[in-house]
Amino acid sequence: MSDPVVVGVDGSPSSLAAVEVAAREAGLRRVGLRMVHAFGAPSIRLPGGGPPWSPAQAGVRELVDGTLDRAEQRARDVAPHVDVTREVTVGEPPAVLEIESHTASLVVVGSRGLGGFGSLLLGSTAVQLAAHGRCPVLVVRGRENPSGPVLLAVDGSPAGGPAVGFAFAEASMRGAGLVALLVWNTWGEPAHEGPPTALDVIVDVGRLRGEEQRVLDETLDPWQRRCPGVAVERRLVRSRVRPALLEASGDAQLVVSGARGRGGFTGLLLGSVSQALLHHASCPVAVVRG
Repeated sequence: MSDPVVVGVDGSPSSLAAVEVAAREAGLRRVGLRMVHAFGAPSIRLPGGGPPWSPAQAGVRELVDGTLDRAEQRARDVAPHVDVTREVTVGEPPAVLEIESHTASLVVVGSRGLGGFGSLLLGSTAVQLAAHGRCPVLVVRGRENPSGPVLLAVDGSPAGGPAVGFAFAEASMRGAGLVALLVWNTWGEPAHEGPPTALDVIVDVGRLRGEEQRVLDETLDPWQRRCPGVAVERRLVRSRVRPALLEASGDAQLVVSGARGRGGFTGLLLGSVSQALLHHASCPVAVVRG
């Protein structure tokens, strides 16, 4: 049986929006949808020798059932033929969803849950899951643009390969175009000692643009041969990386990024570009770890 799409549910508006996106993703993949509601560890001590805490206590079961009933109805409204299952468990949501990601094809979460502070743009569950999840993680944020393309942040790193494959698959399933954007802004070393001359700058820019174009082509060519039905627009832009990607997200229905690019530090699980997209992109963001 194919791995399901998993969605974190806590009853917040953000998580209900995530349920709708997850249901559509499950329908596109023709797999089941697994709704997971996780409780943090209880703050009270149970009487000595009492049974382990469970959602059936203190009327919590009724509250959870109501939350999951509403979520399931949202899912069925969007994708009535998708098989929906429920899981209620005790544990911190990021840890529970990370475990779920081991047997999921995709994990979907909202950008902020019920526990989020008003001043935060992104909840801790989304950040931790994007950094530690064992399958692609889709964070639902911004607004949906069904007519827009899938936007792929190309970085040419070996770790970014799975993100490229995921982006092509999403574009194919959605019947959407794919915009592959590689942003570069590095100056080369001059050919002589001392400050660079105007000629050095021209030569370096031309050489670097050619190198980046080669990276873009080598990244996309194998996948375009595998997925000839996906219309691909290749964009090579000289700019600052994060502003360029955030601007391009305004026209997209989904942004796909690797967890870390060429400039990332080895010890980081989530790079600055993917973090910027998760916090500020204008549409949902999928982070795909290598």
